[in-house]
Amino acid sequence: MRADFTSLAQFEAVLSALPAPDEATVQAARERNAMLTKPPGALGRLEDLALWYCGWRGHARARISAPQVIVFAGNHGVVKQGVSAFPPEVTAQMVANFAAGGAAVNQLAAVVGARMDVHAIDLDRPTGDISRGPAMSEAEVVAALRLGWEAVDPSSDLLVVGEMGIGNTTSAAAIALALHGGDAAVWTGRGTGLTDAALSHKAQVVARSVEVNAASGADGLEVLRRLGGRELAAMAGALVRARMGRVPVVLDGFICTAAAACLDAVRPGALDHAVAGHVSAEPGHARLLERLGKTPLLSLGLRLGEGSGGVLAMGMVQAALACHSGMATFAEARVAKGADPA
Repeated sequence: MRADFTSLAQFEAVLSALPAPDEATVQAARERNAMLTKPPGALGRLEDLALWYCGWRGHARARISAPQVIVFAGNHGVVKQGVSAFPPEVTAQMVANFAAGGAAVNQLAAVVGARMDVHAIDLDRPTGDISRGPAMSEAEVVAALRLGWEAVDPSSDLLVVGEMGIGNTTSAAAIALALHGGDAAVWTGRGTGLTDAALSHKAQVVARSVEVNAASGADGLEVLRRLGGRELAAMAGALVRARMGRVPVVLDGFICTAAAACLDAVRPGALDHAVAGHVSAEPGHARLLERLGKTPLLSLGLRLGEGSGGVLAMGMVQAALACHSGMATFAEARVAKGADPA
């Protein structure tokens, strides 16, 4: 399934025709879960994860065999405003580190047996400074959406999308503010480790960016174009491609969730195939997950990005399916099942 959209209007049309989970499979998986050698509900959220996954894959005893991690990298013009503790050159340097297998996400992907792909998107051409105008033209954001779409391996059966981009927590905070309102300071975090004074300045840049790009309103795709980055748009494209292929997704941190929130703003329910892998130390992340109705699987104080938290949570989904599809039933194990309470 190749990307056949060439405009935001056509991409929005794709969002209007998203597939749903197979409810018959969910029911069959629920019936199997009730027969497994454990008390009802004893595995807690792992049971919910297994039912959710099976419904999207269309198999009541599904297993995970081809997890994929994709890291997208982009540079942001708003870095000129002094919103990051690191220079934009670090983006390319970290891409080289990913390619060499030296980053945290490389190690975590190996632990869960996931294929990892890295896509650097026009790093020599940063997006526009969002504090002065839109980040991207329509052609640029569509190109990034298409790149993300094409990056998803059709044979993958669980996906995490991550990012690298100096300055992209500023974009994420601006997106959250534009979509959900409030005070810029509530959505703005320290990113790579800003001082108090730099954090206050960053919040002012976030507020100014939303004001300058107010013409987007709450239109999720326009918000993505005006306030996002190429890596955020690529993540959004990959998320929709996964949905079209019924590939379950584990969301990563604040930046990934901000990209996802743009899709939800266009089509409520667009993220039904996704679970929140973790809640990061960025203060806006928990608030954004609450707005999206997503309860994170992990809370470890992470703020690295790269897809790292999502990949950690990928292991929990694997564990859920290992139990659901691998455990014996009471009949198979010849274990007496407890009587239903009177």
